Amino acid sequence: MKYYLLVISLTCMLSLNSFAQQAPPNPIPNPPVNMEMLVGDRGLSYQAIINKKFQSVPRLGVFSVMNFQTDWKSSQMNDYMIQGNLTFNLIKGLDISSGFIWVPFQGIRPSAGIMYTYANREWLLVANPRVDLHKKTNGEILALVEYKPQLNEKLKLYTRAQALYTQNLPDDYHARSYVMLRAGVTFKDVTFGVGGNLDYYGPQKMRDHNIGGFVNFNLF
Repeated sequence: MKYYLLVISLTCMLSLNSFAQQAPPNPIPNPPVNMEMLVGDRGLSYQAIINKKFQSVPRLGVFSVMNFQTDWKSSQMNDYMIQGNLTFNLIKGLDISSGFIWVPFQGIRPSAGIMYTYANREWLLVANPRVDLHKKTNGEILALVEYKPQLNEKLKLYTRAQALYTQNLPDDYHARSYVMLRAGVTFKDVTFGVGGNLDYYGPQKMRDHNIGGFVNFNLF
């Protein structure tokens, strides 16, 4: 219970400090909502990422990631992860976050972390280390790199490497990790190409991969 109170108190403090600031005269630019589906040899993989700032409180925002995996053989959801966080910007590109994460077998846990973001027209870099606020703590880092140069007036090259590593800290073992690789082209707000999800589970790092084609949408 004390961990939940810590998260709630931190969030309230950041919110009060943020609302004391003057609202910006111009709208704050926000990244689009990113939705992606991979259809592969193992099954269907889906991911959605939301990273938005409040227009009236530009230092306060929301960061959310949801993904799940299904299997063609069973038509069931074999793995999923949902997290939602309030973020507070400390300096340009660096935020602190607090919220929750929901994964199989462990349920919903309060969570806190930091997030670094760097973006320009060709590159996107994101690093998000976080910890569970729980006696059986998991430590985790999510990292993402995109390279998307312009090919011509209508098309962009799209490449992405996204990796996650989760460690059970009290018992010191590997809990979960993955590497997602994508390569394709972008036309307007739609990207498509080939990709693979390389998943590893448990202390033995049991492998369960999914290779196929993907489509990615940006919703503004």
